[in-house]
Amino acid sequence: MAQVIPGRFTARREEPFVIFLIGMRVNKFFALRKWLMAARAMGPMLRALYQHPEKGFLGAQTFLTWRGVAIVQYWRSFEDLEKFARDKNDPHLEPWRRFNKLIGTDGSVGIWHESYLVEAGNYECVYNNMPVFGMAAATEHIPAIGRLETARRRLGGENAPAVPTPDQPA
Repeated sequence: MAQVIPGRFTARREEPFVIFLIGMRVNKFFALRKWLMAARAMGPMLRALYQHPEKGFLGAQTFLTWRGVAIVQYWRSFEDLEKFARDKNDPHLEPWRRFNKLIGTDGSVGIWHESYLVEAGNYECVYNNMPVFGMAAATEHIPAIGRLETARRRLGGENAPAVPTPDQPA
């Protein structure tokens, strides 16, 4: 299990980036062969991305849902994400073709994704007493103090904390 880091932290990235959400939903439980095929495709893709950070992948978190799985990914740019998705030498294009051929629109398995292009300074996040997580794991994990103490300050504005912020552990 990841080590919990006491205190308040945030993430820092001073260039634009992409948040990419992707997931799979089991619609027909008895279509086991189909949804297992779809679920197994993601592991090799993530392994390849972690082994080749030059492709623009910054990191990811995986979450299990009631009927499937969701993954939050962080990318350097949409161009990097799109290149990975379409490159015949990367492990995405063939599973995409296989899904369309074997499952297509039969309703047994749902897949989805959402892409968010984020300009530098147009995001905020906070992690209280958490392991290095989410965007902070994909970029830089820093204390949420001073200019970074409140959500509005992390977005470049001004305000005072609504409740007193606990002292950061030494």
